[in-house]
Amino acid sequence: MKRVAALVAVLALAGVVTWLVWPSAPEARGLDQRISVVDGPADDQRVELDATFFPPAGGGKAPAVLLAHGFGGSKQSVRQQAVRLAQDGYAVLTWSARGFGRSTGEIALNSADYEVKDVKQLIDWLAKRPEVRLDAAGDPRVGIAGGSYGGAITLMTAAYDTRVDAIVPQITWADLADALFPDGGGQGPANGVFKRMWAGYFFGRGAPVQGGGAAQGLGALTQQTVPLTAEQARCGRFLPAVCEMYQQVAKTGRATPEAIELLRKSSPVAVAGRIKAPTLLIQGQRDSLFPLGQADANAKAIAAAGTPVSLAWFDGGHDGGNGEVDWLYDQTAGWFGHYLKGDGSPVPQKFTVTRDGGRDPGTRQRIRLHPESASYPGLGGTATTAITLTGPEQNVANPPGGSPASISTVPGVGGLLGGGGTTNLSVGLDMPGQVATFESAPLTAPLQLTGSPSVKLKVYGKGQVTLFAKLYDVADNAQPPNLPAGLVSPLRVTIPDGAESVETTVTLPAVDFRFAVGHRLRLAVTTTDMGYATPGEPASYRIGLAAPTLAVPTVAALAAPTTGVAWWVWAMPLAAIALAALILATGRTPSRRRTTFTRKATVQDDSRSISVEMDDSHAGTLVSDNGQAADVQKDGNHAGTLVTDGDPFTADPPPGEAVPLEISGLTKAYRNGELAVDDLSFRVERGQVLGLLGPNGAGKTTTMRMMMGLIQPDAGEVRIFGDRVTPGAPVLSRLGSFVEGPGFLPHLSGRDNIELYWAATGRPAADARFDDALEIADLGKALDRAVRTYSQGMRQRLAIAQAMLGLPDLLVLDEPTNGLDPPQIREMREVLKRYARDGRTVIVSSHLLAEVEQTCSHAVVMHRGRLVSAGPVSVLLSAAVSTNGHGPRLEDVFLDLIGQQS
Repeated sequence: MKRVAALVAVLALAGVVTWLVWPSAPEARGLDQRISVVDGPADDQRVELDATFFPPAGGGKAPAVLLAHGFGGSKQSVRQQAVRLAQDGYAVLTWSARGFGRSTGEIALNSADYEVKDVKQLIDWLAKRPEVRLDAAGDPRVGIAGGSYGGAITLMTAAYDTRVDAIVPQITWADLADALFPDGGGQGPANGVFKRMWAGYFFGRGAPVQGGGAAQGLGALTQQTVPLTAEQARCGRFLPAVCEMYQQVAKTGRATPEAIELLRKSSPVAVAGRIKAPTLLIQGQRDSLFPLGQADANAKAIAAAGTPVSLAWFDGGHDGGNGEVDWLYDQTAGWFGHYLKGDGSPVPQKFTVTRDGGRDPGTRQRIRLHPESASYPGLGGTATTAITLTGPEQNVANPPGGSPASISTVPGVGGLLGGGGTTNLSVGLDMPGQVATFESAPLTAPLQLTGSPSVKLKVYGKGQVTLFAKLYDVADNAQPPNLPAGLVSPLRVTIPDGAESVETTVTLPAVDFRFAVGHRLRLAVTTTDMGYATPGEPASYRIGLAAPTLAVPTVAALAAPTTGVAWWVWAMPLAAIALAALILATGRTPSRRRTTFTRKATVQDDSRSISVEMDDSHAGTLVSDNGQAADVQKDGNHAGTLVTDGDPFTADPPPGEAVPLEISGLTKAYRNGELAVDDLSFRVERGQVLGLLGPNGAGKTTTMRMMMGLIQPDAGEVRIFGDRVTPGAPVLSRLGSFVEGPGFLPHLSGRDNIELYWAATGRPAADARFDDALEIADLGKALDRAVRTYSQGMRQRLAIAQAMLGLPDLLVLDEPTNGLDPPQIREMREVLKRYARDGRTVIVSSHLLAEVEQTCSHAVVMHRGRLVSAGPVSVLLSAAVSTNGHGPRLEDVFLDLIGQQS
């Protein structure tokens, strides 16, 4: 049993030491480059690309990653991600695309004749770098990642350059013509409705750069403007052909055949069948510019060629959302690890969706779940639920000039109506007289929509009619209807001459959304939307349901993935067990005999001798030689200093009873020679709760680390139950500790963390006393949630519970009440007192002196590494002078002792 118990301390020590000595990620430094490329249809245009190369931080040859920026950005936009990838062992190249940042050239919208040729030459450049691993001469092992504009060049380059080995495009387009001229009626961009605000926003982002592009932020606003030529003012940094196309469609609001042809030359869907690089498509659920349907088109086209494809819908996009930055990086790094490094990193399932898991009760932050499916069902789902809608035919009007217009999402300020922040609420604003609505009965069961719903409408009027369909979640009359992701489906229908109406099937925007029991689904059809071009001529229409059924796609196969455990989680405990076995084979076991006794120690001050009587249950009674209560006199430097025959607490225990903690002459210096701990000596008896006090820099944490064997003292020693503490000493199995903050595996639940910790010791589960420890944690159902969702206070309570597993004889806690609320602090106070009354010993380091006064029976005060005072708390208080009308406080004593009393 003793040998098994020793494993607890050894494993805890191994884990903490590994954390302390584990090397931090090596620094990644970028090397700025100017790379000349030649492009254009005739290969006669020379462009200088501003780039930065990040060699792999660990050195040697490594796979390369090209990181592409979004529209209006530059190489600086992706610097942080580049540094992380370089630290993870990749050679990374970032660059500003032609027409952006400090690069020359004009914007061609990722054309195969321009930007694609540029990136192919960047791959040539990488093939010549000594840091880059080659698959063959001139063929580097390379992946590409990027978002939006950068996502499109990722796809386009992979289609035109077979050297690309893996890609991760994010929030990008499949068909740029379809993205800018969507048509929910399925007739294509020639019949689509112009996405006027988004197009104008991005054309503005291609305006000329003032001052050479160096200034940003306030500097860009305050610098003097540079005179522009007429062509620069009209077209900015765009190619003339792109500029002419925009000028035409912005004027008419319709896509010309020439515009569609130009935009499709920059569209991955036209060449997606040529992509052979394994592709991880990541698309935002909050994106009215490139909605989920764009990723659906890319996924189908790439998969049709037999290329491995996975698709993830995350909480983000051009309209905001959480962004899930760390999760996206993990997916990207895992994909590249698998396909570039070949390290066996797990890759996502074919289809992953981010869903709302509610709020963490401690932090009130959103919890995000990531259910997966082994196959991608498409926007039609794997099943369809028919929802009956009701409502009469309704008259609506298109106002003169299309104003005022209804609002769904405003480009660039997606959170204006609530959709871009941490909330899931997106509020649409529909103008009276411009909207027809049709509604379902309250749901009797929850409905999880995953994909694009569809409905059949009947439209009465004359000529061409522009409409916008959207699906609301209606909770009750007290809350505004929720427009999932703020998305709308524009459509244009044409009523033939001589006909009074036309029927059309409308495909609504793809979303992943859960409608709760009792909620209603509301279909709204409006004549205007602020984000789109609408007819300026006033007109009236009548809208009804051609069929009363709304088809709602669902995907039952989506399930939350099981949480895997990294190999090192198991490897480290196994290594620690082997180490423990070696130590136990040569070590000695301490005596664990327990006795109850009464002790006397002589205490001297400047005036007379006194004695301290202490027993196991009531330590700290101070009496004088004649039996009267004694006063402790102040000396010239320190008030209330107790010295018992040279050292505090040096009364000898009865034979056979080892002292829980005895520190003698302990000294530890920093590298610069400054003493962190200076000749420290004290002892702690069984049944005591001792407060280790001192200002910041007093040496408390260093002392506790030496108690645990984490660092070696320069002089002196620490003994626990009579055995000297050294790294891996068997006696450390009798110590439970929590020092310098909690540390858990964030992807595991609280319960899994402490069970894994205990399982690694090899001791029977019954010895852990899990119920007692978990009662102390008081986390309720949160125990079964991932620790990454915990608040600071929840992590703190879990860490204390873990320290108490197995009910160790000596418990060392550093700031145990950090993050706890007042009721929890009070409960923790009683827990610690109870723990000591049961015959164990507790040492607490804390800055909350009022709490120490109520919790601790004894105190040790340190200042600048030295012992200032030690003794029962009651004795320290008895030496203080009452001030301000109240009794003596430990705070007053403490400040007086360290010389900071006002």
